This record gives sequence, C-alpha cells and structure tokens, in this order.
Amino acid sequence: MNVRQSPSANDYLGAFRRISSLLPGRHLDWLSESRAEAIGRFSQQGFPGLHDEDWKYTNVSAIAHGRFNVLPPEGSVFLSRLVDIHALPDSHLLVFVNGHLEAGLSRLGLLPDDMRLASLTYRLERSPDDLEEALVTYPPPSAFADLNLAFMTDGAYVRLPPGCVVKEPIQLLFIAGEANLAIQPRNLVLAGAGSSASIIEHHVAVGDISYFTNAVTDIVLDTGAAIDHHKLQQESPNAFHIATVNVSQAAKSRFVSSSFALGARLARVGITVRLQAEEASCELDGLYLTDGRQHVDHHTRIDHLQPRCTSRELYKGVLNGASRAVFNGRVLVHPDAQGSDAVQTNHNLLLSENAEIDTKPQLEIWADDVKCSHGATVGQLDEDQVFYLCSRGIGQSAARAMLTRAFAMEIVNRVSPPALQERLDELLHARLPQQ
Repeated sequence: MNVRQSPSANDYLGAFRRISSLLPGRHLDWLSESRAEAIGRFSQQGFPGLHDEDWKYTNVSAIAHGRFNVLPPEGSVFLSRLVDIHALPDSHLLVFVNGHLEAGLSRLGLLPDDMRLASLTYRLERSPDDLEEALVTYPPPSAFADLNLAFMTDGAYVRLPPGCVVKEPIQLLFIAGEANLAIQPRNLVLAGAGSSASIIEHHVAVGDISYFTNAVTDIVLDTGAAIDHHKLQQESPNAFHIATVNVSQAAKSRFVSSSFALGARLARVGITVRLQAEEASCELDGLYLTDGRQHVDHHTRIDHLQPRCTSRELYKGVLNGASRAVFNGRVLVHPDAQGSDAVQTNHNLLLSENAEIDTKPQLEIWADDVKCSHGATVGQLDEDQVFYLCSRGIGQSAARAMLTRAFAMEIVNRVSPPALQERLDELLHARLPQQ
C-alpha cells in the first residue's frame, strides 16, 4: 500500500478522533462509518501534490500546511448588513455562517407543495431516510471530497417532487466570518421527474481574513428535470476555496452550470457531469477574473454514457498582474454513446505580461457516430479593434476597457435569472479596468 501521510493529514485524523462524536448525524451508523472510512482514506493519501496529473498546475501546499479549526463556531458575528448586500431580491434564501445555517438571517417565500428546502443538519436529525445513498454514493473519491464527508457540518437540502416548478431562484449564501476556519459545506439537490429550479451558490467573507472553504454539491436529476446551478465565488483575497460539483442526469434532463470565480487567493472548482440516459443535455459556462498573485483552477469532466446526449462548454478568463489560471476540460464519449454532440471551448485574455494560463481541453471518443469539437485560445486585446475605437474619438485606455468588458460579458449575458445577471454586471464593472 502506498501511504503518503503528511503532518497535516495526521492533524486532521487527530481532530476527527476528538470531534467525531460532536458532528451532525452522529446517531446514524451508516454516516459514522462513512465518515470514518473517508478520514481513513484521506489520512493515507494526504493532500494531492504536483506529481498528481490533475493537480499538476495547482499547488495546495498552503492549504496542507495551514492550521485550520475544523469545528467552526456557530453564528458568532453580526452579519445582517452583509446579507442585505448580497441577497438577491425575490429569492428563497438560506444563509450559512461559518458553515452553519443561520435561520434568523434566512428567508423562505411560499414554496410549492411537497418541496423540501432545509439545512442538511436538520434533515440528518429529523428524516435522514433518503440521504444515505445521496451522500455516500455520488461523490467520486478524492482527497477533498473525503475531507468534506468526514467533517461536513451543514449545507442545503433541496428536494423537488415530480413536476415541481420553482419560479423564484433559490440562493444559498455562505458567509465566512472568522479567520483560520476550515468550512466544509455539503449541498444536496434531488430533482424529481419534470421538475425545475434555479439555484445560486454564493460564497462571501467578512473582510480579508484567511480561511479554507471545502464545498461539495451533489445534484441528481430525474427524467426530464431541469436545474440551473450558478456558483459565485467572492471569497476573501486571503482565502482558499476548493469546490466539488457532482451531477448525475437521467433521460431528457437538462443541467446548466455557470461558475464565476472573482475572489480567493487560491481557488479550484471541479465539476463532473454524468449523462446517464438518452437525450440528456448539459451546458457548462465559466468566467474567471484574476489579478495580483491569484490562482484559479477549473477542472471539468463530462461523461457521455448513452446515445444522443448533448454537452456545451464555454469558459473565459481575464488575467491581470502576476496571476495564474488553469482550465482542464475533459469530455469522454463512451462506446454506447452514439449520436453524441459535444462542443468545448476555452478563451483567455491576458492583460499583463506576467499573467499565465494553462489550458488543456480534451476529447476522448470511443464511439463512431458522434459530432464533437474542442478548442482554446490565449491572447491579448486586438490592437486593430483598439485602433478602430480610438479613431472614433475614444481614449486608448477606455477603448481597452470596453473591449475587455465585452469579452467577459458574453458569459454574463447567458445567465438567468435577470437579478443575478444584473448583480454580475455590477461586479464586473467594479472589478475590470475602467479606463
């Protein structure tokens, strides 16, 4: 057995032994066993290193050597003003502070009959019958997923009954309010046949504190279900953000994902989609804006497992300063997936000579009758376009700002609901160079 224990892996193992009896769901044998197995795997494997192909360009040693409190305190900061700033209008809102639900800051409107929207801890304590398969089966094994399973404290539980249509967006607002915490949110979305909803997963912080967010979101779509999942990462500039999104789709279901990475010192988002039945479709969009010495990594994997499934993927990056980004997109068309239609694209705009991007779109095809393409570009602003705008009386700096904004807005303009699109427009306006 290849054992790669590190001091920090042992630290997490020791912490688990001390606090496992305090974690939610401790009365459930299946969950206690799964947590123990997860921390056992993690303590043996440790954090991934640069020798691991999937982590070749993202060094997590700062996380591995960090000393984080794995049992964050509940609601110890006053945050109502922060919630007012970030909450979207006309949305169902669940607010989590340091990984724990803050019911007093949350608000739920009139929900459809039989729909369930609650904290995961509440479900574990009150009615855990449908959680075992979802929590234990769907996350593919990985060091960070194991760490999340071992230490998860809370998160959102969303269950849509068959035919349920939720018109208002569901916003899950995660606030980091204290330094040196390891926050491990776990979200579960179960969409019944023909149901639909839009879910916004939003991560923010108080000030410039340092902490570690390790989030896992599992989404399971039944036949004909439609889920839009928007992930907005606005973590502290000194934070570490690792996110894992696992999606399983039945026939004729539709999944739309948009990932906006605007914060954190180091961020990594991994999305895995399994198109498990005929005519399932997914669209993955992403936009990352980096500056200073930020590092942002997006890893995606789409498995076409059955015939006539469709996938579309468009990621864009705007890099400034000495920042670095990584895009690794992999599409696998399996032997039974005849008639697959897949397009994968990654475009990057470098605003600085010191910015760096590593992009690796990949296609792996094991079927004959398919239509697939992929591509990536890396470049600077088009000087001909800058010259054209200047010739129309626009200053050079303003011209560059206009072209940069137009490049990024392609992703924002694809977002629905409108309130989120408007909020993203404001964030880009504040973040991108103006002139």
